[in-house]
Amino acid sequence: MRTGASAAVVAAVVLAVVAVPLLFPLDQQAVDLSAKLRPPSPDHPFGTDEMGRDLLLRCVYGLRVSLLVGVVAALVATVVGIAVGGLAGALGGRTDRLVMRVVDVFAAVPHLLLGIFIVAMFRPGVWPVIASVGLTHWLSTARIVRAEVHSLRARPFVDAAISGGASRWRVAVRHLLPGVLPQAGLAAVLMVPHAIWHESALSFLGLGIPAHQASLGTMVDAARGTLLAGAWWPTLWPGLFIIVPTLAVAGLAGAWRERINPRRRSELML
Repeated sequence: MRTGASAAVVAAVVLAVVAVPLLFPLDQQAVDLSAKLRPPSPDHPFGTDEMGRDLLLRCVYGLRVSLLVGVVAALVATVVGIAVGGLAGALGGRTDRLVMRVVDVFAAVPHLLLGIFIVAMFRPGVWPVIASVGLTHWLSTARIVRAEVHSLRARPFVDAAISGGASRWRVAVRHLLPGVLPQAGLAAVLMVPHAIWHESALSFLGLGIPAHQASLGTMVDAARGTLLAGAWWPTLWPGLFIIVPTLAVAGLAGAWRERINPRRRSELML
């Protein structure tokens, strides 16, 4: 049931972010001060914000940005993690120790702090946020891939390939890489919710998506003043659009983990 509900939520999210922008193009600059802070109604199911903009449309557009950042950043982090972890595990010895010391150095710096440093070097926008998240979240993938490569190197078929004269490159591509892809793919899926939360945090701090562009983090930031004035809807809906999809993706990732590792019950950590 949990998996079915998660799949239904993810399917609804994908359908919304694809179909709504095509059916209801949104002018990011348009405001209607005569309709500001209207509560939920048939005309505006989620109400309007402090600029009179429809919150339902803006939440969908903000979720679209968050998913773009989450998916692309997770792919970037996964590619970097596979490359670093695979290099360390395949070569072993001094290279392995050196690479893992570099990983430890990066791990000693808080992700959000390092992400703020990266994104602050550029103008606010989607791609700096993607680079910031992707370049700070590859560490866990690198460790997972390294551990998997070490495990695979001890298998008889790898010894047989090496004894048969196969080069290190051929062994890595034909035998080691296919073995680490399931775990690396799982790490990438689990990274998507984490990346969405980091994008929202950076936008909330004013370092992510520009303020005029629909983003869940900037919407929550802009709604802080309206919450004190008694308007709860500009804060509630963007917050739910952050929480519910990320929990749904995490639920699907948990089902995947149990499938590829059935002897362990997974505990999802966002």
